[in-house]
Amino acid sequence: MAAVKSSSSSNPVSDQCSDQESSNKSEPLIPGLPDEIAELCLLYLPYPYQALVRSVSASWNRAITDSSFVRCKKSLSLPLPYLFVFAFNKVTSRIQWQALDPRSGRWFVLPPMPCPKAACPPGFACTSLPCQGKLVVLGGVRSDSECSTRTTIVYRTSTNQWSIAAPMRTPRSFFDAGNINGKLLAVGGGVARNGDLIRAVDCYDPENDTWAASAALPTSLAKYDSNVVGNKMYVTEGWMWPFMLSPRGVVYDPDEDTWQEMRRGMRDGWTGVSVVVGERLLVISEYGDCPMKVYNPDEDTWQYVSGDKFPCEALRRPFAASGVEGNIYVVACGLNVGIGRLSECGGGKGELKVEWQQPETEKKERQRKEQATQKPGKARGG
Repeated sequence: MAAVKSSSSSNPVSDQCSDQESSNKSEPLIPGLPDEIAELCLLYLPYPYQALVRSVSASWNRAITDSSFVRCKKSLSLPLPYLFVFAFNKVTSRIQWQALDPRSGRWFVLPPMPCPKAACPPGFACTSLPCQGKLVVLGGVRSDSECSTRTTIVYRTSTNQWSIAAPMRTPRSFFDAGNINGKLLAVGGGVARNGDLIRAVDCYDPENDTWAASAALPTSLAKYDSNVVGNKMYVTEGWMWPFMLSPRGVVYDPDEDTWQEMRRGMRDGWTGVSVVVGERLLVISEYGDCPMKVYNPDEDTWQYVSGDKFPCEALRRPFAASGVEGNIYVVACGLNVGIGRLSECGGGKGELKVEWQQPETEKKERQRKEQATQKPGKARGG
């Protein structure tokens, strides 16, 4: 057995590295703050910036890559809203997810979603688990076999990674999904190959990664729009050509696990893309100049929202809408964003007005005005 020789002589290079390592470990995360407070600040740092944080200092890099930091990040429900947008290029069939940080207005590209290359994006359904920082993509259809899928793909903001979860009980595409009290509901849709509509409803428990059956739809519905208000999910198939028959709609009560017919005023006035702000259900209509309406549950009527007109020229259809921190965010083609800021008017009668802002358009307009006010310099001959 060979003996390991030791030497008492010092190594300048080794000593220098050791001194540097000791210096990095003693370096405070944020000068002037205890490391416990500094680590809490880093926990609140939005996930897209964490890749940039590693280059700030060795101490920051060491802190955010520590296993205890990652575990703590996963366990916390931090109030950092993001708007996730699914983009699809019809020419290249490329699928890409992007996230908008409403506070900075910056876009971030998410890692590629692990789905088959033959996946047909319009067939997906998407929903989220905000308290857990998760985005969930369900189902879809393969363009090569025209078969609906059962896939459940989950994106975690804490790790900036996708993973495959337990598959749905029922293959489905072109359907709706929603989050009710932390449980996900997959509703309706069809089987792509034969076109049959599905009445079965699947419920997902993210804590246990399991699917179970919920009460089936009372009638099959064509996909149009849905949303969750309070603890109930509202699903409507919308008006269809030639507009002879009133649209059908249903309401799910999770406490009773039952479906009921949607009230007539609600389903007749649901004429566009819905968005929930607080406990209010609003619709951006898909006709004319896209007027916005808010639903009054006491009277089963829709009231037009006063204020600015919807910026149709800048936000061309198709677009998606979502409620973020009391505002309406609309994302249209080209990732053009409009922000609708709601306020009450009408002397406490519950009437609303909206003010629309377009950050990118306003930024370009400011730049144009600044360039116009700059005086051109005198030309000089050589």
